[in-house]
Amino acid sequence: MTIADLLTATLADAGVERIWGVTGDSLNAINDSLRRLGTIEWMHVRHEEAGAFAAGAEAAASGKLAVCAGSCGPGHLHLINGLYDCHRSRVPVLAIVSHIPSTEIGLSYFQETHPTELFRECSHFCEMVTSPGQMPELLHRAMRTAIGQRGVAVLVVPGDVSLLEVPKDTPIAFAPPAPARLVPDAGEVEKLAALLNGSKTITMLCGSGCAGAHDDVVALADALRAPIVHAYRGKEYLEWDNPFDVGMTGFLGFESGYHAMKDCDTLLMLGTDFPYRNFYPSGVQVAQVDRDPSALGRRVPLTLGVLGDVGETIAALIPQLSPGRSDRFLDAARRHYASARAKLDGLATPRAAGQPLHPQFVAKVLNDVAADDAILTADVGTPVIWAARYFMTNGRRRIIGSFNHGSMANAMPQALGAQAACPGRQVVSLSGDGGFTMLMGDMLSAVQLDLPIKIVVLNNGTLGYVAMEMKAGGYVDTNVDLKNPDFASIANIAGLKGIRVESSDALDGALREAFAHPGPALVDVVTATQELSIPPAIGLEQAKGFSLYMMKAIISGRGDEVLELAKTNLLR
Repeated sequence: MTIADLLTATLADAGVERIWGVTGDSLNAINDSLRRLGTIEWMHVRHEEAGAFAAGAEAAASGKLAVCAGSCGPGHLHLINGLYDCHRSRVPVLAIVSHIPSTEIGLSYFQETHPTELFRECSHFCEMVTSPGQMPELLHRAMRTAIGQRGVAVLVVPGDVSLLEVPKDTPIAFAPPAPARLVPDAGEVEKLAALLNGSKTITMLCGSGCAGAHDDVVALADALRAPIVHAYRGKEYLEWDNPFDVGMTGFLGFESGYHAMKDCDTLLMLGTDFPYRNFYPSGVQVAQVDRDPSALGRRVPLTLGVLGDVGETIAALIPQLSPGRSDRFLDAARRHYASARAKLDGLATPRAAGQPLHPQFVAKVLNDVAADDAILTADVGTPVIWAARYFMTNGRRRIIGSFNHGSMANAMPQALGAQAACPGRQVVSLSGDGGFTMLMGDMLSAVQLDLPIKIVVLNNGTLGYVAMEMKAGGYVDTNVDLKNPDFASIANIAGLKGIRVESSDALDGALREAFAHPGPALVDVVTATQELSIPPAIGLEQAKGFSLYMMKAIISGRGDEVLELAKTNLLR
């Protein structure tokens, strides 16, 4: 048995079903071992970055360890962006990073890199195998670290080391760690109860750390008569069956969520690392509950930080809360949310025949047509905005994206991973034209791997979010245009079912046809270029920026663009 054989046999014993990557020279021993083993599928993607994104989505969808691999030098370098996303999304992923021959390390050999240095920042574990004596302990440690700390572990294996024999009695069996409960200190819970009992108006900001604690969080909101603002990664866990939810805040959120936080006297943060400091209230008490001690107080100064799981903390907290709280603040937040929701729904309207579609309308129809247990992956940029505002969760739907790392090109490869993990479910990639074309070659992977993902491309011919950032800063939006082909025609040639939508009345039927297709399908939707997404708080500088943009656009001969901006967003 070689190190390569031990590696693949151990992964199989741990329940790993697939490895995402592109094989080559230094990976050949592992690739051949997989062929002989026959129980782990090699998921041959066209770009290693797509493989890392796919592995992360597989881990997110399944909750289990996922694996990707890259060959030496450029091969494993392509993994890095996807692995940063996996690590920051806190999903368990093992990356097998192949390396140049061990005898050539440090001698400026062909394709040489220093992977133990390169990957250390995007992993909890990054070590190199140099001899059989390190195995299987090094592999087991990598796997347990990825599972236990919910992040990336990197195992660097030089190609020649993969071929070294291990002793015959080397064990293969892997004993995975089970998730641990983190119970808060009783004294800290008493302090939190005293803080909340002494507060008049409380708003809860809740994130992905509330996964599995939906009913507990709702019960706490009921006891506190507090509105719940959810961070993006908390949307799928808290938005549904929740009369206390008042939407999101932040650049992608609702004005109701923003004001619920701004107007409270105490903010209670539960399992969230919401990063945007400008959206936090000032001059209020802030209490935070998180199982990660480094997250406590990272974004805003705290009155109290409690280390513990959200569900465990709430169970200990609720019996200590005083009854009889007023509904006035909660009712006002609910009314504000109903108004904000009505405004957003009012933007999701069809346009006249032949006019580019409003992306809000596309997202709304997608929400209506998608399956009750659909998994949606959304590209960074404007697609995540429309998904946040119009794709409704229900406890069974999932939303996966690059919410912490914020990388373009994430949605389609993440759809591949989610579909592989959940073969019986509908998986839809809501892709921007910029993100889709960045890794467009991997739509061929959907065909080759027989993964029936559905890709909905918002084809607006521009890097839409970047253009809005430029306008908000007072810049004329230059170098953001995209000269796009007919993506549906390309899809049909590539072996997917391609449908192009150029009119609002054709959208519903096109989506239903694509979703009913048994294989991969792509719907190319021509959407409005000048669509605006206004964040919930418009500052003076931002308003001034839009004014400067319009003036500069007219002076530079782009007055027609300003007119189109008004027609698309104001003349509804």
